[in-house]
Amino acid sequence: MKLTRTTTFAAASLLLLAADPAFAHHMMGGKLPQTFAQGMLSGLGHPIIGIDHLAAIVGAGIVAALLGRGFAPVLAFTTAMIAGVGLHVAKANIPAAELLVGLTTAVVGLVVVMRGRFGVLPVAGLFAVTGLVHGYALGESIVGAENSPLGAYLAGLLVIQTVIAAGAFLGTRLLSAKAKAAAPLALRLAGAVIVLVGGVAAATAAGVIG
Repeated sequence: MKLTRTTTFAAASLLLLAADPAFAHHMMGGKLPQTFAQGMLSGLGHPIIGIDHLAAIVGAGIVAALLGRGFAPVLAFTTAMIAGVGLHVAKANIPAAELLVGLTTAVVGLVVVMRGRFGVLPVAGLFAVTGLVHGYALGESIVGAENSPLGAYLAGLLVIQTVIAAGAFLGTRLLSAKAKAAAPLALRLAGAVIVLVGGVAAATAAGVIG
């Protein structure tokens, strides 16, 4: 019961944040980072204040743990995200990127709910697409920056998303080992929250909400 109440409260909080795109994408108050320190701060902060991005990263860590193939899938996800930033900086165009961010987050959550029963190759493809569109969306805040803040942004982004995913990865493994009876329900609840966050983000991007 306590777990359910806690999860419900967390889900409600995350959904409110997911419905606020202005909060999710402006670590520097909408200003372009000008220095190495500002670039690093922006890179470290964006995946945290962008709740849809945070949910996707946590989901990637959980799925990687469920697959039982080590941490490599997470590194593939984070690499794809950096590549997505590069696409935006290079002025490539991904139509409806924010909508895709929400939809891919929801699909990652669905894989968590299904406890990773989609196979390695489909998950690898999902991670590649999800990382790419999330990175593209995050790249909006750094387009036009000089090389120093841009490099710092990419470094900060890579570090923080790897740390978050690693925490989710290790937490899932620990939960599965120490609380085998409760783990399936807890993971399904976590996946459901991620699905809801992605759904709200997608609906907001499509103009259905807000």
